[in-house]
Amino acid sequence: MSANFSWLIASLMFLTLVAGGGRVPTPPTHGMLVVANQREHTALLIDPETRQELAKVIVGVNGHEVAVSPDSHFAYVPIYGNSGVGKPGTDGTTIDIVDLRDHKLAATIDLGKPLRPHRAEFGPDGLLYVTAELDKAVDVVDPATRKVIAQIPTGAIESHMIVISPDGTRAYTANVAAGSVSVLDLKKRTLVTVIPVAKIVQRISISADGKRVFTHDQDTPRIAVIDTATNKVASWIPVPATVYSSSPTADGRKLLASSPSGKIFVIDLATAKVEESFDIPPALGELLLTPDGKFAFVSCPQAGTIEVLDVPGRKLLQPIKLTPGVDGLAWAPAI
Repeated sequence: MSANFSWLIASLMFLTLVAGGGRVPTPPTHGMLVVANQREHTALLIDPETRQELAKVIVGVNGHEVAVSPDSHFAYVPIYGNSGVGKPGTDGTTIDIVDLRDHKLAATIDLGKPLRPHRAEFGPDGLLYVTAELDKAVDVVDPATRKVIAQIPTGAIESHMIVISPDGTRAYTANVAAGSVSVLDLKKRTLVTVIPVAKIVQRISISADGKRVFTHDQDTPRIAVIDTATNKVASWIPVPATVYSSSPTADGRKLLASSPSGKIFVIDLATAKVEESFDIPPALGELLLTPDGKFAFVSCPQAGTIEVLDVPGRKLLQPIKLTPGVDGLAWAPAI
């Protein structure tokens, strides 16, 4: 699609919504939103400016999460299986690779055994780190050879999500039913320690300076703040309702968090208080900030929408309407 045609569509949508009194869909920024849809077994390629689906690529059963390569050429979708974390069902053994330029399935990485691979993240070293729940580990994948080259133990069950420090020396996994966070040394490929947090935790995020890691207590409405210098829970942020997913802003001042109760919370990290909240559909989804920090996307699997928050404007925009099952989110700069 040409830039002029894209601009024309966005302008017509703007005028239509103003005339009808709707929420104006300010274009988030140039780039592509990649969405894993569990229910459809697809990876969706979305233009956030026009809110249109550019392509739908069939992947395995089920892909929960997605990661985009540093060059924005490929999206990697770990194939988890047909169940939720800790529940009986099939055990995934592969990672599907989607070509974002040609809009097609490019290849499949065979992990060699049932692992329930879930979250994938690229490190600064260019390697792909993927949680391997059934092995209580993180697999290290070389995207050039599409082979597993190492495995790092997490020392805990249900290592579901992973974040990597900005300098690439450490990784942190949220271990759901273990209620803990594992600290991994990515250079030595060893387990550093396991940090007890709560009975059950979900998802994890890290500050841009790598000094704080956040994970979310699923029994008590609070967010754990882990000091990465001491590898201990340094403090707690009380919230009005339990939080499922979060992302700190690049300046380290705010934490955006989504709650299954149907809220997006904006938290002031200096005071550890919620300063604003926004209503969204109840959702166990992901919260993703664009690289410039101006827009937050929240996937709502039950409603089949991606909610869009204008962060500096402090307002919700028109949601991106897709289909039920939308879950993992990743951002690919303009190709």
